[in-house]
Amino acid sequence: IDLVVSSCSVLCRILSCSQRQERQPTSNIPLVARQTSQQGFAAALQFLFGCTSIHSKPKLYWQPTIHIMKVLVGIKRVVDYAVKVRVNKGTVDLANVKQSMNPFCEIAVEEAVRLKEAKKASEVVAVSIGPKQCTETIRTALAMGCDRGIHITTDNNLRTDYMDLQPFAIAQLLKKVVEQEASDLVLLGKQSIDSDCGQTGPLLAGMMGWPQVTFASNLQVNDDDNGFLIERETDTGSETIRTTMPAVVTCDLRLNEPRYATLPNIMKAKKKKVDTLAAADMGVDLEAHNRVVEVMEPPPRKEGVKVEDVEELLAKLRDEAKLIK
Repeated sequence: IDLVVSSCSVLCRILSCSQRQERQPTSNIPLVARQTSQQGFAAALQFLFGCTSIHSKPKLYWQPTIHIMKVLVGIKRVVDYAVKVRVNKGTVDLANVKQSMNPFCEIAVEEAVRLKEAKKASEVVAVSIGPKQCTETIRTALAMGCDRGIHITTDNNLRTDYMDLQPFAIAQLLKKVVEQEASDLVLLGKQSIDSDCGQTGPLLAGMMGWPQVTFASNLQVNDDDNGFLIERETDTGSETIRTTMPAVVTCDLRLNEPRYATLPNIMKAKKKKVDTLAAADMGVDLEAHNRVVEVMEPPPRKEGVKVEDVEELLAKLRDEAKLIK
């Protein structure tokens, strides 16, 4: 802006000199103007706009300001999707069970890293809440390309699968981190595969007073207004939403395909910084507002039967299953 103001001042003075046929401009005019009026005007055009003559097309040397955002990614440690869970004493048995990053959180990490690679983001920070084992999950995100991590530690006996720690408390903890980090975009998985709540993103957006887009299947950064153009999944298809920054976005399955962490990046991740915060010191009530009464395994499926032809299949559906008439 200062360059434009000073440049306009120079041009106005040169034009004034030209009209008065003054060959000796005042000494306080910049060097570009200290020439004859016609030569000075041409020199000023070339200096300011890259024009070689008065009739040539101007070329601007400055560009509109593009905001490079800071991205915060929330990740959760859950029972691995390939593990068959066991129910013991009315709850899911977590003893000696393989746990890994929530698959939808992996999609959020991948999208954040892609924004960084496209020069749309200056920094990607991964944050996880839970016991000390969550550090392993954060290291996985760092190996995928995140710059640093934040681990909000909880008591080892506090379950994070909705039995103890629930979305309302998680959103409050994330709000503290977002304010501390001055993040412009928060990416989360649309839901975790242990509780399937899908509540953390909307709760966080409401607490921050930010716009939210859930179930995102395509995300584009709009440089014209420093916002986003996001396509989201719905029950009847998809819709495209334009939103401003800052924002909270939850990621759906079709947004991208997460990369595998390579061995060199896994080694580099060990040297990346992971800050530790204690949830007990953040002034958030972690007490569960809802109580899970019982957890039960789904009933076993009955053994199927083979049929010889379509007529037999229709007969069984009509006479035994009573599904058709």
